[in-house]
Amino acid sequence: MSLVVQKYGGSSLSCPERIKAIAERIVGVKKKGKKVVAVVSAMGDTTDKLLNLAHQVNPYPPKRELDLLLSSGEMVSCALLTMALHGLGESAIAFSGPQVRIITDEAHTRARIQKIETRRILEELKKGKIVVVAGYQGATLKNDITTLGRGGSDITAVALAAALKADLCEICSDVEGVYTADPQIVPQARKLPRISYEEMLELASGGAQVIHLRAVEIAKKYGVRLHTRSSFNQKEGTIID
Repeated sequence: MSLVVQKYGGSSLSCPERIKAIAERIVGVKKKGKKVVAVVSAMGDTTDKLLNLAHQVNPYPPKRELDLLLSSGEMVSCALLTMALHGLGESAIAFSGPQVRIITDEAHTRARIQKIETRRILEELKKGKIVVVAGYQGATLKNDITTLGRGGSDITAVALAAALKADLCEICSDVEGVYTADPQIVPQARKLPRISYEEMLELASGGAQVIHLRAVEIAKKYGVRLHTRSSFNQKEGTIID
């Protein structure tokens, strides 16, 4: 049975209706005979709202506590999506980054993953469960919560796919793939069916928002096959390999 890691961005989870739609999408993947690990971002602009709250109480919030605050957004999405999956009659379990032992260094607000202990995820997958993991976060060896920087859920998804030796990592968002130019600016832009890691690294370093640069670096290093696609339809996106 193949294993797919899917990452869902904040716009895909911005309201209860969208969360339920994503739950139905995940169930559809499982019914095709695949094991699914879903990595989620915070709902909509939750992270921006939390950051604004922090600066209202302290213009220079301590980074350790800021990470504790900001990580809560993904935990909300993670729990709600898992509840939606249960509502569809599926067996699913939610985990924070620290619960699945995503170990990072101590660079708060811009931490880097050092290792991932996959035992707990694999145990739940063997039971036939869908596993939902809060993206963007991990913990130090001292159990202090850390965050990976903006766009960090992409990094979580690709790192998990590498650690679990997944067959595919899907980055699902509000865009349908990688285009020759920004389609909102250039109407004639074409969606690329396939692109190399090197080409994607060049685009990401140039400011393309499709996938985080560090996520592409991890994918290239460990040979993780990526598929960037829309959360809102079933169209094929862009394969990165």
